[in-house]
Amino acid sequence: MDAFLHDISWVVPLRTPLLTAVFEAFTLLGYTEFFLLFFPVGYWLWDKAMFTRLAILIGLIALTNSFLKDLFQDPRPLIEFSLDKRVGESFGLPSGHAQVATATWLWLAYEIKRPWAWAAAAVIVTGVALSRLYLGVHDVEDVLGGVLLGLAMIVIYRGLLSDEFRFWHDLNPELQLLGIAALAPLIWIAWPADVIPAGVFALVAFIFFWWFGRLIEMRWVNYERHESLWLAAVAAVAGVVILFALMKVTGDQLQAAGVPKALTMSLQFALVSLYVTALAPAAFRLARLAW
Repeated sequence: MDAFLHDISWVVPLRTPLLTAVFEAFTLLGYTEFFLLFFPVGYWLWDKAMFTRLAILIGLIALTNSFLKDLFQDPRPLIEFSLDKRVGESFGLPSGHAQVATATWLWLAYEIKRPWAWAAAAVIVTGVALSRLYLGVHDVEDVLGGVLLGLAMIVIYRGLLSDEFRFWHDLNPELQLLGIAALAPLIWIAWPADVIPAGVFALVAFIFFWWFGRLIEMRWVNYERHESLWLAAVAAVAGVVILFALMKVTGDQLQAAGVPKALTMSLQFALVSLYVTALAPAAFRLARLAW
């Protein structure tokens, strides 16, 4: 059993150029750049409320994943097996890609409630999970742990959105924001390692400013996608291009100014959330590319 869970030497003989390309495509679905594209397009063109629920879920899952990695401190497979050079020095258990993919796509399938959505979710979750084994950056234990934790988080999150937590849903929005902000000192106190990863407080900023921007949008912007899908698509493409440009410029400027990496990431994630939820929708309305 231990060999099954931790030995991935069997992967190497299976590798071919075609399979490598396929699994590299699947694994891209778990990186930040994909979500910088996916969240804005979903929010602007599909359903603001649904993608707000999804964004907060993924933010919480990413926090949980980082916490558990530092708690377990389980090493990744040997570096000679790795075809993915972007994993850095993080630990292996649980697999973030498997956990996030499970939560993202199964939650969307749950929201959409259509057979095709469940089928697509099953294919994507399986592809992303297997990609981490194929690319040699996780073992079976890491991937299974990520999938199971992703499923558990969906169940917990569904409960948090139910009427049993009506007190939170009915709470004054400013108090809700205060509750989200309280995550930062709790993380500082409870983190299981001496050094907290740079992206952890950025995730808190992402959740806080996503909800803050959503409140701004609901109160003062009231964005609705243009009835012309072509015009709405033009707005979305332009919005995404500007978002990536903003990330690049702010990152370069803050780095040049000597701002610490953790603070840089927090400011960037805060900007992303505000831009997607409130600033870009307001600009689309002003440009008559939305209602």
